[in-house]
Amino acid sequence: MNTNGKRHFYPAYPGDFFAIGLSYLKADAETRGHFSVDSTIQEAILKRAHEEGIEGLSIISTCNRTELYGFAHEPLDLIKLLCEHTRGTIEEFKAVSYEYKNEQAVEHLFKVGTGLDSQILGDFEIISQLKSGFKRAKKLNLVNPFMERLINAVIQASKRIKNETNISSGATSVSFASVQYILSRVPFISEKNILLFGTGKIGRNTCENLVKHTKNDHITLINRTKDKAERIAGKFNLIVKDYADIQSEIAQTDVLIVATGAQKPTISKELLYLKKPLLILDLSIPKNVNENVEEVEGVSLVHLDQLSKITNDTLNRRKKQLPQAQAIITEIQDEFYEWLTTRQFAPTIKALKLKLADFKDGEIDNQRKKIDGFNEEQAEIISERIIQKITTQFAKHLKTEDFSTTESLELIQKVFKLQNY
Repeated sequence: MNTNGKRHFYPAYPGDFFAIGLSYLKADAETRGHFSVDSTIQEAILKRAHEEGIEGLSIISTCNRTELYGFAHEPLDLIKLLCEHTRGTIEEFKAVSYEYKNEQAVEHLFKVGTGLDSQILGDFEIISQLKSGFKRAKKLNLVNPFMERLINAVIQASKRIKNETNISSGATSVSFASVQYILSRVPFISEKNILLFGTGKIGRNTCENLVKHTKNDHITLINRTKDKAERIAGKFNLIVKDYADIQSEIAQTDVLIVATGAQKPTISKELLYLKKPLLILDLSIPKNVNENVEEVEGVSLVHLDQLSKITNDTLNRRKKQLPQAQAIITEIQDEFYEWLTTRQFAPTIKALKLKLADFKDGEIDNQRKKIDGFNEEQAEIISERIIQKITTQFAKHLKTEDFSTTESLELIQKVFKLQNY
């Protein structure tokens, strides 16, 4: 495999392969909210990319990150696409973002897709977002062979790491970490009043974990759309209340979990008329709980950013699995690069084979005229075997040599004059 950093990723596509994005590592929840893109916005970005002639693009957007992966002449091409469809500016993005190119972009996608770059190490919920983004991009013809092979390789790595290591033991998501937080801080949780406000994905997952781990049979769900709340409540055996009752329900609640998809805070101190202490977990991006709730006596507010700071035995055990996980990634990455290198030089090897076949045909025709009783069939067999050995040797050279594959291809094309093949 070519390891000198000169690997040309895909000569068939203009530009380079980039990963641009922001995450919990440098961008706070409010900033991430400015660049959050739901499925509708993602589709609009992809359609715009298609109009602009971008050869490949896929999007990941979760509560912890927004990222674009695709081919472009420069990363700014992708940054502009994102900013044109969100509330954030280019300046705001650049202040907290990252940009990766070619090999680094591939490596970053592997880390993200396998949960090694997640806010909670080993969180495999990200892979479903990757699959959704991939499917959406493919539907709009924005997944080229390079990206299809790469994304499938990341999915394979994620599956193997999940099955072959213990990196997903314990808490595997923000939603489960939320329940862990509640269990560690609220005694007799099965007897407490729990109110879930919102039916977003994290909210639903949190709800499922609450039912499973708290043994609490009187969890209440409120959503602005009551029909949706009732459908989810039926699945988890919850109590549904009207949105109009939220203030009175909060007054009776011990734990409030907010997981709505609103763009502005839906819970503020004006709603709180408390008779007892209240723990609020805001699992929304952007934040859906105004920080002024902490001005109310007895209120404790925790945002999902803070959940990542909880150090416990589970996270320490997961870190010990990193070398094994990285070994799996390296193995699959090497397979991907071997495929990529082969795909790069395959047209040249094919052209070389055709050129040598022309040499063979000309020489056999010449010898047929010169030699009486010339064994043409035997000459064909020997010549084909020699051609196969020559082309195989060139292929091995292109796979294993440390210098630039591109330069080697250009030299072969020049020496054998393959332009017309």
